[in-house]
Amino acid sequence: MQISVVIPCLNEEESLEPLGNKLVEVLSGILGGEGAFEIIFVDDGSTDSTAKRLAALKRVHSQVRVVRFRRNFGKAAALDAGFRVAGGRVIITMDADLQDDPEEIPRMLEALDQGYDVVSGWKSDRKDPLSKTLPSKLFNRTLAMLSGIKLHDYNCGFKAYRSEAVRELVLYGELHRYIPVLLYYRGFRITEIAVKHHPRRFGHSKYGFERYTRGLFDLLTVILLTRYATRPLHAFGGIGLILGTLGGSLLIYLTAMKLAYGVTLGDRPLLLMGILLVLVGIQLVSTGLLGEMLTRTQNEAHRPFALIDVPEEQLLALPPADVRRDAGPSAARASAPTNSALDELA
Repeated sequence: MQISVVIPCLNEEESLEPLGNKLVEVLSGILGGEGAFEIIFVDDGSTDSTAKRLAALKRVHSQVRVVRFRRNFGKAAALDAGFRVAGGRVIITMDADLQDDPEEIPRMLEALDQGYDVVSGWKSDRKDPLSKTLPSKLFNRTLAMLSGIKLHDYNCGFKAYRSEAVRELVLYGELHRYIPVLLYYRGFRITEIAVKHHPRRFGHSKYGFERYTRGLFDLLTVILLTRYATRPLHAFGGIGLILGTLGGSLLIYLTAMKLAYGVTLGDRPLLLMGILLVLVGIQLVSTGLLGEMLTRTQNEAHRPFALIDVPEEQLLALPPADVRRDAGPSAARASAPTNSALDELA
């Protein structure tokens, strides 16, 4: 199996047939044989006729596989399930609403062929209303600033992965939005290419305003588990040091006022604030130290990196270990990197 396409879907009954037919056409043109690719639709608890449409599509195309949830578990869970059953050496994800163009798949494969592990799509000319594009721009800029990874579009569902990259993922909640960040901090090479984006033809978006609240908390989780996973004292201790210094400064000021002018401190709100800031600062620093102790114990028991003797020719072919934008096409398609360890689950 060369390529697996994983497509989460929720109440997208009208889009499934044209999307499935187009994918079979494009992938057959690239790979030829029937056993060279598979298309995995993950029905995330749809309440319309999505299941029946998928059954009909499966009868027409032998490459189509279907995973169905009993109820809606969310896009992250749907992607995780698709990754677990995918048998391809390259795994492509895309949305089921026909806004992603399957014709862009060859360009993604060419970018993988340049040595990258993840190719993230960038909807540079996005065909969505301002109610979606403006929050998305704010989200992308905030995440770029906090994560240190410079991508235009983190949340684009159109991505290509080498199979070894998705084996490192455990997705839940809203973590599908942060896949590039999660993989980057595990050492995988990531690039970004601009892709075509089409207006939605059928149905409507399944995301409401509440996703921003959930996404905010998951963003904090991702930052803690990536940038500060091996140095928790830098996260908690830094904030604790600032608060403790501020509280200590207030107490020194009040002490000086008492000694110099004999002012009464018992009814001064600054006294309570100073004491509170010092206590909170001590607690945060202590939390950071406990985190450092746990991290050290974990690292001694389980090394968080792999030691691999890489042949010289592969070292020369690898791109720099950073994020590159707009990878250009190469002369050949993406080669099959390694065998997938997920085959046994397929």
